[in-house]
Amino acid sequence: MKPTLLILAAGMASRYGSLKQIAGFGPSGETIMDYSIYDAIRAGFGKVVFIIRKDFAQDFKDIFEPRLKGKIEIDYVFQEMSAHMGDFQVPEGRTKPWGTAHAVLCAREVVKEPFAVINADDFYGRDAFEKAYKFLTEDCSPSRYAIIGYELANTLSDHGTVSRGVVKLDEKGDMAGINERTKIARFDGKIKYEDNGVQYEVPEDSKVSMNFWCFDDGVFGVSEKMFQQFLAGNIEDPKSEFFIPIVADQYVKEGMGVVNVIPTSAQWFGVTYKEDAPVVQQSINDLVASGEYPSNLWA
Repeated sequence: MKPTLLILAAGMASRYGSLKQIAGFGPSGETIMDYSIYDAIRAGFGKVVFIIRKDFAQDFKDIFEPRLKGKIEIDYVFQEMSAHMGDFQVPEGRTKPWGTAHAVLCAREVVKEPFAVINADDFYGRDAFEKAYKFLTEDCSPSRYAIIGYELANTLSDHGTVSRGVVKLDEKGDMAGINERTKIARFDGKIKYEDNGVQYEVPEDSKVSMNFWCFDDGVFGVSEKMFQQFLAGNIEDPKSEFFIPIVADQYVKEGMGVVNVIPTSAQWFGVTYKEDAPVVQQSINDLVASGEYPSNLWA
């Protein structure tokens, strides 16, 4: 069974203002997401599932279905705030979605095979998809998940600080935990993060999460139970979010299984700041010029 690519795209309208104005970075107007899908197809993935908001579903389909028709199976999932809440009710005034792990949980009815999860607006590189496909088809199980671990030095921005989930490794090189670090940047030649006004150095080759995960479909049952626990403790906090690293961290620490850390030397890039956009565009143009991608992905 071919693995599925699950793309977290429910927040795209808010970031870009309008789906019809989605940023094109490739020579033929390709979005960053187009390159991820292209890499997934050539790695061997059989289906792509988009997690989107219902209010921009038609706009989204109008953009992407003509490009992907006949190239890969497509499905859609809507992230509804009330989904999978059990006996809990959405608090009055709550407008913020429940987070990335809840978005994944919303795909439970359409994903029945091992799958990878990525962000819609991050560029991950061919190597990452090939390694994810290999893991999903050879090693993934209810007791073994994985994260594609990027080297911290390859994920910084030249235009400001970033936040990253820094992966803690055990003696076997698997994930022992994941710590969210904020205000990361290079200072005086060294990478540091800030906590309560104090800076701490982080090794250049630290593995970080860029939200590229590989799961067996058993993760849905695991995360549904965790979501109920999350709601019991956080439902009244209007800013609380149920993130994928919360699920992975608890999965490991409660002994339910292991999370392999699959290293990639690929250069991640994304648009954290508006000043990053020309850099992303140039990076893609360089990859096209080197022959890594055609000048028109879907021609």
